[in-house]
Amino acid sequence: MPPDPSPALNDLVQLRKYLHQHPELSGQEQETARFLQRYLQAFQPSDLLSGLGSGTGLVALWDSGQPGPTILFRAELDALPIPEEEAGSAFPYFSRNAGVSHKCGHDGHATMVAGLAPFLQENPPARGKVGLLFQPAEETGEGAAALLQDPRFTNLKPDYIFGLHNLPGFPEGQVVLREGGFCAASRGMRITLEGRTSHAAEPEKAHSPAACVARLLQELPQIPQRLAARQLVLLTLTHARLGEPSFSITPGMAVVQATLRAFQETDMQQLIATTEQVVRQEAQAAGLGVQISYEEVFSATENHPEAFALLQTVAQEAGVDVALPKEPFRWSEDFGRYAQIAKIGFFGLGAGEQQPNLHHPAYDFPDQLIPHGLRMYQALVAACLAPDLP
Repeated sequence: MPPDPSPALNDLVQLRKYLHQHPELSGQEQETARFLQRYLQAFQPSDLLSGLGSGTGLVALWDSGQPGPTILFRAELDALPIPEEEAGSAFPYFSRNAGVSHKCGHDGHATMVAGLAPFLQENPPARGKVGLLFQPAEETGEGAAALLQDPRFTNLKPDYIFGLHNLPGFPEGQVVLREGGFCAASRGMRITLEGRTSHAAEPEKAHSPAACVARLLQELPQIPQRLAARQLVLLTLTHARLGEPSFSITPGMAVVQATLRAFQETDMQQLIATTEQVVRQEAQAAGLGVQISYEEVFSATENHPEAFALLQTVAQEAGVDVALPKEPFRWSEDFGRYAQIAKIGFFGLGAGEQQPNLHHPAYDFPDQLIPHGLRMYQALVAACLAPDLP
């Protein structure tokens, strides 16, 4: 196993707290990226690529100059639109950015990946390349997709990309592994129904979408039960709006939003097709115009067999407690998109059984997880760059 990272732990804790105090929303991570770029420069990477993808992506690369695999370790930069004010905070390093906070632990994930920089400076790869990837806009599902459109990133031609997510509800430091699917595909569906307004005193002159909305609110959640899906398929209504908040105008439009979720891409495509068919049939029957659009599109995260085998071997050799869930997680991660260019390996790291859930206002990344994640990453560097690995 690699050396114990604990001597430098205090420095990494301070790094994590700084990131926690200065959160930025998806696509707005300019200061976070600049701060990490300055931090990484101190450890003399062979190359430092900035402004990647949508503009704030960052890769620090240590290149041996010798043939061998290229391994990337990915962390997220973005925070969430969840308030964390001084008065309601249980810790002094509360967010200084009003209405924005790190309630998913991306500050901790970035700290663990950044913590590889001093290790790589002291232990440069003897062959191949090791890169630290800091990705924007994970929460919106846009960050990985943008990087994959950037030739400066894809020209790195990574063989393996590894990442993790902290998991409240699992014992602290436990490594959570799954062969194949780790977490679900999902997308947000926005349905816009178009009718015609009238004065509320003359509703007969309007073409209201109210009845159609009522039917859709009943029908849509039942669609997954009609599908011959092999694994979980879920449709969750998340928002509905009928007309405007007025007592004198009948509604002329409506918006219904839902999240579609599935463990397998084939099931997701079936869910999309069936849902669109139901929506269009109901709109046509009601004589309404309809528009359907999608946002926050995440593909399923499927671990590559070789990457999973490396994760499993490293965890076993480290003697860490390992959990093997029977099913993928229902939440989504845009990490799965990297399977287009590399063998991907994604794992969970238990954040404690009493830890507040992700996205909960009281959540704070546990600093004691930093050495656990760092040891896994250091061991993966050694395993991937071993002479017997092609």
